[in-house]
Amino acid sequence: MIPFSILDLSPITEGGSVAESLENSRQLAIAAEENGYKRFWLAEHHGMKGIASAATSLVISHVASATRTLRVGSGGIMLPNHSPLVIAEQFGTLAALYPGRIDLGLGRAPGTDMRTAQALRRNMEASGNNFPNDVVELQALLGPAADDQKIIAVPGADSNVPIWLLGSSHFSAHLAGMLGLPFAFASHFAPDMLLSALEIYRERFTPSAQLDKPHVMVGVMGVAADSDEQANYLFTSMQQSFVALRRNARGRFPPPVESMDNFWTQDEKIFVDHAMSYAIVGGLETIRRKIGAFLDLTRADELIVSMPIYDMEARLRSVKLFAEAQNQAESFASTSSETSKFE
Repeated sequence: MIPFSILDLSPITEGGSVAESLENSRQLAIAAEENGYKRFWLAEHHGMKGIASAATSLVISHVASATRTLRVGSGGIMLPNHSPLVIAEQFGTLAALYPGRIDLGLGRAPGTDMRTAQALRRNMEASGNNFPNDVVELQALLGPAADDQKIIAVPGADSNVPIWLLGSSHFSAHLAGMLGLPFAFASHFAPDMLLSALEIYRERFTPSAQLDKPHVMVGVMGVAADSDEQANYLFTSMQQSFVALRRNARGRFPPPVESMDNFWTQDEKIFVDHAMSYAIVGGLETIRRKIGAFLDLTRADELIVSMPIYDMEARLRSVKLFAEAQNQAESFASTSSETSKFE
């Protein structure tokens, strides 16, 4: 059975607080574990009024302390914002606190606006260009220390925290294949290069000490509810949030609305609909069908779902419904003829 996981940004809702958001992430992880999800990843974003997961390593520990078997990690750490040594120490510490349960997903985007990125980074130009070298350096710091190694991460050395590369383009697909690392594609907001990036990754994959064959995770926005109508209503929160991002008017995560017609322009609707091409929104039968079609299209090894839902009870309900759809989706994916188009 293809594993399902959850990507969380600790959304700060309108009328809510950071403390409530972090507690919601904790409760969401507990529900994910109870419903058989494999991983719970948190994303690094900075300077965004609606996201509470900026100090990603701290939130990972907060979530991992509330669970026992769930793998918890980053989806991802934006490595150009940090020195590899600092990340090795942070994740080496997490691995010591929660043995065998920590993942380290890495991205090369800033995860913020350029002014905030400048405040985070020591050297903007070097940080972006050095990403492949930084990944290799981080791998070495997390692996066994060599006798002549000048810099050692303590904690970190010999923790062997599994590294994933995250991407929304061909760059990380090439790099993940070359380094023999698992690859997660951000198809939940960047659909355009999904299939070509997966093809590149699989074709260019070279076995490594961490992985002997290609391993792909794909992302979707997901809202499941007791009916298609209810799910579409809940999904308007994410649609509003994406419109606000396009307008550079970032705020807290908004409550759903009955209709988007008076909220967005036609151009904004086209932009959001395209970004959400692979969104899985609906009642149980609808999401079962869409999950199966998406797995059939991508031949993915894992699926990770971001559930952008304003109301926490509705978010927990969505977690349960996606878990219920999991077994059915697996059988659908193996027999579906919808190999050329996701509907």
